[in-house]
Amino acid sequence: MDRPSLTPVHVSPRARPLSPLPLPRILATRASHPHSLSSFLKFTLFRPTFSGLKCPWPRDSVASLSEFEPQSAEQQSAALGVRRLASFSPRASRYWNKVAESEPLWRNLCRRKWSFCTFSHRCPGAQTWKQYFLKQTRQERWMASAKPENFVYKAAVGNLGILGPMAYLSGSGPTMDEEKSIICTVSSKRMLFAWDVQEGTMIWSSPVQQSSIMHLATLPQMHLAFTVDLKGAIKVWNCRDEDTLATLIMSQACLSLEAFLTKDDPFLMVGTCEGDIYTLTVPELKTVSKVNAFKYRVDLLYCSPDKRWIFASGTHECILPKVFFTECLLRPSEGRTPLSLSLPFSSCCRACWAPRRTNRVTLMFQRDALKKTGFTTLDLTTEGTGGRTFIQAREIASFLLPVHMESPIWMGVSDGNTIVFESGPYLFLVSISGHLLQRFEYHDKTICNLWVDSLHVLTTSVDDSLHVYMWEEEGRYPYLRSCCHLEHIGSDQTPSCYVPKAICDNKSIVCVVSRIRESSILVMYSLNM
Repeated sequence: MDRPSLTPVHVSPRARPLSPLPLPRILATRASHPHSLSSFLKFTLFRPTFSGLKCPWPRDSVASLSEFEPQSAEQQSAALGVRRLASFSPRASRYWNKVAESEPLWRNLCRRKWSFCTFSHRCPGAQTWKQYFLKQTRQERWMASAKPENFVYKAAVGNLGILGPMAYLSGSGPTMDEEKSIICTVSSKRMLFAWDVQEGTMIWSSPVQQSSIMHLATLPQMHLAFTVDLKGAIKVWNCRDEDTLATLIMSQACLSLEAFLTKDDPFLMVGTCEGDIYTLTVPELKTVSKVNAFKYRVDLLYCSPDKRWIFASGTHECILPKVFFTECLLRPSEGRTPLSLSLPFSSCCRACWAPRRTNRVTLMFQRDALKKTGFTTLDLTTEGTGGRTFIQAREIASFLLPVHMESPIWMGVSDGNTIVFESGPYLFLVSISGHLLQRFEYHDKTICNLWVDSLHVLTTSVDDSLHVYMWEEEGRYPYLRSCCHLEHIGSDQTPSCYVPKAICDNKSIVCVVSRIRESSILVMYSLNM
């Protein structure tokens, strides 16, 4: 049965600031804002006195953060209120620095702010949890407030070939914390390159391969890159040595690639042209499991943020997407079919897991002969009955775009309640029910690529312009904050021969443009911090 078509309705194109709130509500509302870090921490420690719960620290102890001073009148008011509360006890200053250095406190703050990341008890890198929290928050704030003149621009030109897939091998962000941003790019010259973004230089290149490299994935936590070529050769690279760490020759073409790190081990999943999904160990590339998911090719393969679910699909109109319980693929039982569920939405062309709601997935699909684009959002759970476990999918919301609207190619999500997609030169942010929240018009020409992660949104246009957004989380829905507009520097105004695309971390942005058909230009922007 056809689902009802929900037409987006127009509301304000920009989220309005919140009205002034009483002190405790200000602190709670502004908790995740990088400028109000001091208020966030102090409210976290004072919250038991507001709620009447037992406080794990002495009632008269508070944490001080001189690293961050309130930036606005609202934040100054909040900080002043906390200082007044602290002044009620003469012993407050005694605990001030002690509590501020508590590792469990800062680890919990990291988990709360970046809940989409899987943190162990050990802090990423050789630093304390406090140092990590302050560093990441500071970098996010710098990126959000950056102007074009704040970036150091470098461009790699020459006989690079056409640059295809690219990914960060190391960088700065909640899931990777390195001083240098290193990216990998695939070249039509059948080579894999590694680049130092801050220096703007190539630091490594692979030998020329026997076949064209088609797909790329990385595990920044392990500094590993994975490639699949046209003949089905899967290879693992450390991007330092000439030789691969491991090579596996598949008997069928590989069309999708997903690398992820569980609490125990890293794994690589590969989708093939015959509908099979292989799960492999890393870096050895030993087969853990093989399951035939479809009669047709596996084009989409995505692991949920908590590594609990695997979404698999093909773009063929006869394929219904499937969700697998990851544990069944990582530790298969002999003679038992892996736990999975088919989702009743054919012609699925995109899918995204919600970073902060790890069991929520949003699908973009096309319907009927008119190819109307629709979106559906599902929550997944497991349920046991009679000694058996089943996967259940509950539809949360669904809608179709208007027929007259140009169908998007790309999409992304943030908290699981909103969807961002492009249509022509516009970028739209809508609720999962189809209500329009924001519309942006920063490109003169068609947006041809959209890149989304848990913090950033990048759009690139056919005129090589690039616009940077960041997610903000105030109010009922998260909204997008427009940050800056970047254009490839140079006098040559020739449009790209191929689709320009961009990726970023907390302190760099990398964009590929192609002015001629034989070679690309790698444009690297790094924040001058």
